[in-house]
Amino acid sequence: MSRYHTIEISDPQFECDQIRVITVKSPALRRRGDISLFVSPGCEKMTSVPLLILLHGVYGSHWVWTLKGGAHRAAFELVRNHAIRPLVIAMPSDGLWGDGSGYYSHDGEDYERWIMEDVVGSVREVATCVDEASPLFVSGLSMGGYAALRLGAKYAERVAGISAHSAITRLQQLSKFIEEPLPDYAGQAKEDLDLLTWMTRKRNTLPPLRFDCGTADDLVEANRELHGALQAEGVPHSYEEFPGEHNWQYWQKHIYDTLLFVEAVTKSR
Repeated sequence: MSRYHTIEISDPQFECDQIRVITVKSPALRRRGDISLFVSPGCEKMTSVPLLILLHGVYGSHWVWTLKGGAHRAAFELVRNHAIRPLVIAMPSDGLWGDGSGYYSHDGEDYERWIMEDVVGSVREVATCVDEASPLFVSGLSMGGYAALRLGAKYAERVAGISAHSAITRLQQLSKFIEEPLPDYAGQAKEDLDLLTWMTRKRNTLPPLRFDCGTADDLVEANRELHGALQAEGVPHSYEEFPGEHNWQYWQKHIYDTLLFVEAVTKSR
């Protein structure tokens, strides 16, 4: 029996590129939420397939990682060329609060639990190849990169690997992108929203962690600062810089790094 009051799933006869769309009534959001789901060909006959959650940035929704980032096509290419094993990619909305929810609890809705409980739970119900033994990876870009870093560290015991692209590294950096005043984001304690706090607190259980940023990105200095702070604290991680800006051309290219990271971590388990 489903734990959700309703789960609406796209009809396979109208789907394309192995993309399904799910609308689920989320207890965390107290309303419906949307998920784009890529299921690698052949997964239907498998069990414990890796699940990668890809989180979008401000202004976006569940569809941007496919229709602007081509993440599903990158995955299909790598699977077809035997560079990675089949996997499932869940691309949820952030809850659609303002210009971006930040993926944490505020304004009476729990965007964090939406990702870590309802997205994972509904994907398990829809894609039977994903089960409790499936390794869970979290990744994202910009605001979604911040969420991947934070949620991956906070829920370290449940997460197999963390990858972020062009991440904001402090919630205050959202003010560069959003219309809503930062006080409107009041919710969880500041310590709970701090990346370094969670990464140092969970250093003994932190899964493999990587992040990258473009050298022409306005957030590159913030990413360098996080890298330096993690080095100073002795927290294992990988940080890379590549040519590029804060745009989809960069993320289209570097989603491959996340997919290959998922494969390397899964292979080593």
